[in-house]
Amino acid sequence: MSAPAVILMAYGSPDRLSDVPAYYADIRGGRPVRQELLDDLVVRYRGLGIDDSDAPSPLNAVTEATRAALEAELGLPVRTGMRHWAPRIATAVDEALADGADLLVGLVLAPHFSTMSIAKYEALFDDAVAARGETRFVRRWGAEPGFVDALARRVRAVAGDGEPHVVFTAHSLPARIVDAGDPYRDELLETATLVADAAEIGEWSFSFQSESQTGEPWLGPDILDHLEALAGQGVTDVVACPVGFVSDHLEIRWDLDVEAAERSRELGLGFARIEMPNAAPDLVDVLAGIVRRELAAVAA
Repeated sequence: MSAPAVILMAYGSPDRLSDVPAYYADIRGGRPVRQELLDDLVVRYRGLGIDDSDAPSPLNAVTEATRAALEAELGLPVRTGMRHWAPRIATAVDEALADGADLLVGLVLAPHFSTMSIAKYEALFDDAVAARGETRFVRRWGAEPGFVDALARRVRAVAGDGEPHVVFTAHSLPARIVDAGDPYRDELLETATLVADAAEIGEWSFSFQSESQTGEPWLGPDILDHLEALAGQGVTDVVACPVGFVSDHLEIRWDLDVEAAERSRELGLGFARIEMPNAAPDLVDVLAGIVRRELAAVAA
C-alpha cells in the first residue's frame, strides 16, 4: 500500500431545476415518469432554494463540505462519487486512479446496508475499479459508537429537560426485501435502540418515510400515519431523529420539515427534529475512523 484514496459516495441531487427531469430519469432507470410526479419534485426542490442560477445546490454543498473536511482530517485524497448525478462514482474512481492511487476505500454516506441501496453502490464501485487497484468497501456503519453518540447528543439537545416521544426514521424500501432476508430493517432498529439507550430516552418508536409511488407495498408505518397514531395515543410532543440519514437533503428538509411538521400541526402535536450531522466534526471523526480502520486492515 503506497497511495490510498477515498471514494465518498452519495445519492446525488440536481444542481438546477432544469436538471430535475434528467435526474429523475436516471433514478427511474429509463422507466416512464408521470408528469405530475416530476412537477411535484420541481416544486419541492424550488422550495429548498434550488433554481436555475449558477449558485451551487445547497444539498450537494453539504456533500462537498463533508468531503473536504474528511480529506483534511485524513490527509488523503477524497473524491465524491454520486450514484445518480455528477460527479459519478466511475468518474471519481477514474480520477483517483489517474492521480496514482493504488488502494481505494469506498464509503457511502448512508449507514445501513440493503441490497437495494448500499449493494448498488458497491456494484458501481467495483465495476468502475475493474481490478485496476486494490479496494476496501464499507458496507455498514450504523452501529459505530461515535455515530450513536453523535445522534444521542442531538436528541438530548432537542429534548432538553422534557420527555418527548422520539420517532426514529429512515427511508422506506419495498417490503419484499424483508422476505428476501435483507438486513436493512434490523440494522435500523439496532441503531435506534443504541441511540435510545445512549440518550436515555423513555418513550420511542420507529417509522419509515419518503416512500415512492411504485404500486407495491413499502416498509411501514409511514411517518405521516404514525404521527396520527401517536396523537391518538395521547402523545403531545414528538422529536424526529432520522437515523437512516446523515445530512440535510430532500427527504429531511421537505418530507420531515414540511410534510411531517404540517401533519403534526394538524394533529395538535409539537414537532421538532434533531440537527443533522452534515459535515460536523463528530461525523467527520466517525468517517475518518472507519477509513483508518480499513487501511490498517490492509496493512496488517
